[in-house]
Amino acid sequence: MLTLRRICVAVTCVLFFGAIGRAEASIEPGPLGDLQLQLASLSTHAPGHIGVMVEDLTTGLSTSVNAAAPMPAASTIKIPVMVEVFRQLSLGAFDLNRMVTLTAPDRDWGWGDLSDARIGSRYSVARLLNLMITNSDNTAANMLIRLVGRSAINREMQALGLRQTWLASDIRSEGPIRTALRSSAGDMVQLLEDMAHDRLVDQWSSRQMLQILADDRLNGLLPAPLPSGTIVAHKTGSLHDTLDDVGIVFLQDAPYAIAVMTTNLASLDAGRAFIHSVSRAAYNELERFGSWRLANLDALPLPAPIARPAGHTVAPTDLRRWAPGGDAGAAPIDASIPSPQPEPEPVSATE
Repeated sequence: MLTLRRICVAVTCVLFFGAIGRAEASIEPGPLGDLQLQLASLSTHAPGHIGVMVEDLTTGLSTSVNAAAPMPAASTIKIPVMVEVFRQLSLGAFDLNRMVTLTAPDRDWGWGDLSDARIGSRYSVARLLNLMITNSDNTAANMLIRLVGRSAINREMQALGLRQTWLASDIRSEGPIRTALRSSAGDMVQLLEDMAHDRLVDQWSSRQMLQILADDRLNGLLPAPLPSGTIVAHKTGSLHDTLDDVGIVFLQDAPYAIAVMTTNLASLDAGRAFIHSVSRAAYNELERFGSWRLANLDALPLPAPIARPAGHTVAPTDLRRWAPGGDAGAAPIDASIPSPQPEPEPVSATE
């Protein structure tokens, strides 16, 4: 009777969401089925337009609402920028010690240490990667976009099978950024899944990207309601009416990828509360799913190992990424990140 009731509720949710926008839902086993029902319930009271996807990374099983819906990406678009940087690193186009000069068109006033930096200042690729992700520095992102080429980023996302992700401009704190920077919850989870399984560019690149994401200093969304000490490799994004957070939660028995994207919000507080509710529900049900999976191994896909972030810097484990020709005597540069800063309340700014 309980199973029948759950199926009826899930079918009702599919019909409801089909009337208001594109939605995806299927009957998932055990606690994932419970999470599916919770997401459907939360979505009926969503404070704006939303896209959500949660995937158990050991089995590939997932649940979602509006996962394919195109959404303003805000600063979550910096993950695709990072992917293309590492792809070109893997091809030997440049190394992590490559210095990039700040030009006037790169600079964005909205947020980040480099917003007031002197034109002509030079920064290493490693430093720019850290600033772009951990402190969401728009100027650092624009310098890297100029280095690798916006068209190259878009081509790589298309090659990876992402259909809703693109950059139509640099990253700015004002202007048509709602339409210029786009993605979806499903696209972001696909990137994160490939990263978690060492498939995004290559193993070294995947693990370095995960480590940078784990060092994110803006932790007021997905990580906020989770137990202290939980490792979350993630990237936030925000505009005046948009809050996004996408990442991997390294739950011990059931690491999972999660993307929550919200827009057309009446207030950022409402969006923040929604993301907290989804994050807390996902953690609770995936924690149960880890135990449930062990008792039902014969009925599930074979588990895949997931590497956990091990440190807090971009480590020079592959020296050819640090210096041309793999010079073993090349000293790694200081890729440290700035001291933590309070999460700002954005006003028409990506973050």
